[in-house]
Amino acid sequence: MTLTDAPPEALAPQDLPLRKIPARKRLVPYWLLLPGILWLLVFFALPMVYQASTSVQTGSLEKGFEVTWHFQTYWDALTDYYPQFVRSLLYAGTATLLCLLLGYPLAYMIAFKAGRWRNLVLVLVIAPFFTSFLIRTLAWKTILADGGPVVDLLNTLHVLDVTSWLGWTEGSRVLATPMAVVCGLTYNFLPFMILPLYTSLERIDGRLHEAAGDLYATPATTFRKVTFPLSMPGVVSGTLLTFIPASGDYVNAELLGSTDTKMVGSVIQSQFLRVLDYPTAAALSFILMAIVLVMVTVYIRKSGTEDLV
Repeated sequence: MTLTDAPPEALAPQDLPLRKIPARKRLVPYWLLLPGILWLLVFFALPMVYQASTSVQTGSLEKGFEVTWHFQTYWDALTDYYPQFVRSLLYAGTATLLCLLLGYPLAYMIAFKAGRWRNLVLVLVIAPFFTSFLIRTLAWKTILADGGPVVDLLNTLHVLDVTSWLGWTEGSRVLATPMAVVCGLTYNFLPFMILPLYTSLERIDGRLHEAAGDLYATPATTFRKVTFPLSMPGVVSGTLLTFIPASGDYVNAELLGSTDTKMVGSVIQSQFLRVLDYPTAAALSFILMAIVLVMVTVYIRKSGTEDLV
């Protein structure tokens, strides 16, 4: 082989010719994002700006409201209704914990044990969505009615004695108590916990469980070292999807609770529709949003995962 027959030297990456993408094609991703951006601007950003301006207004519905930058409304709203804030976070946190305790075993069963029944069980999980949120909540008034089978069973097992001592029920009565509100929240938001957990568990490679067994790990150790850490994205997603809407819910508190179980969502609804104090209602909304945002940020950082299902 002569020198002239030798193959040409490979070109360095910086010497390779760059293919220019037409300007029209470069704009395609932005055009695809435009409908979503417009939707967020019209139905999220603009209402947020409007509510922010409302929260610093003064006046009345008869005389009209005007922006006076009255930030004292925030302090008054927080000091006047801090029990409702605490109650909302407590009820939402309790319901989220119950949803996790109830939803994780069910999601685990669907992902690893359901077999050919998997699709059927998933349909049963989302079946409550086929009816109205209001109807589902009203059904709990019948389930927890005084003298009903559920209350009688709890009385027989002396469960209500413990919950009464904790202040969650009143004697043998469950309706119009914190326990009723938490039961409603748990039932209504349980699917939001199960579905992300199932999705996260279903992604786990079964060979990892086999490898753990080959290393003589017990089922408990396999769950603690393999299954649960790999399902953390589902745990984080499920708890967020449960806690955030539950903390601002007012339907369960209105229908299943009493005046002593009012949540901050009930106060906001009352200020907007009954009292007609729009600045206070807007301030309460922003305070709740800020509290939840801080809690969610800390929770995601402490959870050790930024992967969400």
